[in-house]
Amino acid sequence: MSDNSAEGVRVDIWLWRARFFKTRAIATDYVSRKGVRITKHSQTRKTDKAGQRVGPGDVLTFYKAKAIETVEILEIGERRGPAAEAQTLYRRLPQSA
Repeated sequence: MSDNSAEGVRVDIWLWRARFFKTRAIATDYVSRKGVRITKHSQTRKTDKAGQRVGPGDVLTFYKAKAIETVEILEIGERRGPAAEAQTLYRRLPQSA
């Protein structure tokens, strides 16, 4: 699978690789039903398209486990690895940012 390109990776794949969702199907369903806010170049847009591309520097905001998650993408990753590896893909941001 060649999802790693200059323009990034699908948001559902990234959320799965970063271990926010147990399966890619659950991540795809979540994005389609609830949506994710993506901030790129200081512009925030909500998307319900699982195929939306994201990359390093983008900020994602979404609802997970009764809390709002706001994370900055540091890397897109090559695979869904162990939890320690997944945590290197992002940085959690304060909720008020």
